[in-house]
Amino acid sequence: MTTLFISDLHLDERHPQITELFLHFLATEAREADALYILGDLFEFWSGDDIRNTLNNSVKNGLKALTDDGIKCFLVKGNRDFLISKRFAKETGVTILGDYTAIDLDGQQVLIAHGDTFCTLDEKYQAFRTAVNIPWRQKLFTCLPIFVREAIADKIRGKSQQGNQQKSMAIMDVTESEVVNKMQEYHCDILIHGHTHKPNIHDVQLSADKLGKRIVLGDWFDQGSVLIWRDGQYDLQQRAFLKDV
Repeated sequence: MTTLFISDLHLDERHPQITELFLHFLATEAREADALYILGDLFEFWSGDDIRNTLNNSVKNGLKALTDDGIKCFLVKGNRDFLISKRFAKETGVTILGDYTAIDLDGQQVLIAHGDTFCTLDEKYQAFRTAVNIPWRQKLFTCLPIFVREAIADKIRGKSQQGNQQKSMAIMDVTESEVVNKMQEYHCDILIHGHTHKPNIHDVQLSADKLGKRIVLGDWFDQGSVLIWRDGQYDLQQRAFLKDV
């Protein structure tokens, strides 16, 4: 059984090479898998399920073709695409998951998440996250005209980039104690997440005599990043842009 994990593509019309690689991935490698998990920030910013443009339509069509072929596809919403909702799920066949989900992979309990909730030292971000995930605020935002929503999204992106430049790497990374607490809460020895854009496989001291693993997915800014889980073994790999092949 083969399960694929990706995150942090940040699909945007300004970076067509990422979209091209993702659509190629959906049409080829993902078709050979049993399931695909997208762990947040598929889009640079998602302003509402009702927005239709070339990028959104092509991505939705690619996902629908994948799920129509019987490949299970799951999505954890990230901090950039938290407004993805039921309409997107219906149009693509993708199943939307919560912030934390424990899944069974070849008899191994694995916790999956976007990863932003582990960055508890970044108090300003956590306050922002709490504010924008209030249901009535999200509903109000999606009632605004599309051009207003996109203008707000551009402003949020600008402030986020500026703010991150002023933060230390330690603040923007995960808090180890929060990782351990969640892995223990969900009884999982392995955690897979994205968000930090720092692909790696870390040891996690879950107890005095138990060592777990934290697998961090990479972003797709300079290449694709794919975690392949097959028959109890996992491998974090890169994929070159099509024009670089």
